[in-house]
Amino acid sequence: MNILIVEDEKLAVRKLTKLLEETAPELIVRGVAPSIAATVEWIGENRAAGEKEPDLIFMDIELADGQSFEIFNRIDIKSTVIFTTSYDEYALQAFKVNSIDYLLKPVQKEDLQRSLKKFHDLTGQQRHEESTALPSSLETILRNFQMQQPPVEYRKRFLVKQGARLLSVEVSDIAYFYIDEGISFFKNHQGQKFVVDYRIEELAEFLDPENFLRINRSLIITHQSVVQIQPYYNNRLALTLKPAFDKEAIVSREKSNEFKKWMGK
Repeated sequence: MNILIVEDEKLAVRKLTKLLEETAPELIVRGVAPSIAATVEWIGENRAAGEKEPDLIFMDIELADGQSFEIFNRIDIKSTVIFTTSYDEYALQAFKVNSIDYLLKPVQKEDLQRSLKKFHDLTGQQRHEESTALPSSLETILRNFQMQQPPVEYRKRFLVKQGARLLSVEVSDIAYFYIDEGISFFKNHQGQKFVVDYRIEELAEFLDPENFLRINRSLIITHQSVVQIQPYYNNRLALTLKPAFDKEAIVSREKSNEFKKWMGK
């Protein structure tokens, strides 16, 4: 049987793979996807090639580009899913259904064995019955889990230096964030540049995804900053930003579809 692992931590992938080899050597890890975009791409390419769907997906909840629940909004998942997460027991009560399980990280061998038994039960004599119930069970999980989570609070302002003084800048005044020679900056709508003491990965978590989108490894933009969109080679997009950006503003191939949807909201 084939497995897909959706996990952005390399150490967690290695540990899970080792546990699977010890616990269920008949399960073969066919792929590892570190993000929402990579998972959607992997499944899409797998189907386009006419390959069999993974029998089981181990899916971490918190990925670099958001919560893995977003994957189900972008592509139809036909495989059985076992979530892996660092959340506590209370938040996970919604996951206790017969067809899908969860594992708390770090994953323990006994817990993995329990989950795999549930998986084998599903793929055995109950396979037909459970497969028809899987979509509604998954929908219930997502709804209940989201209801259990406290509202997300995004950054409203950043404290930055301007000469010898400190300045509080409202997020609504920021046009885009970018990385230059390893340093994080943002430009406001007037074109002023400020250093901000966060990595691009941290900024992506702090900012409301309704208003900000990370389009590649070094650039986070707002709707207002986009002046022009042009096709670019290898299924990417080239943007003209306002205020002017000194380098190329390229939407990566993995982000192109997400960018188009985001711009249409």
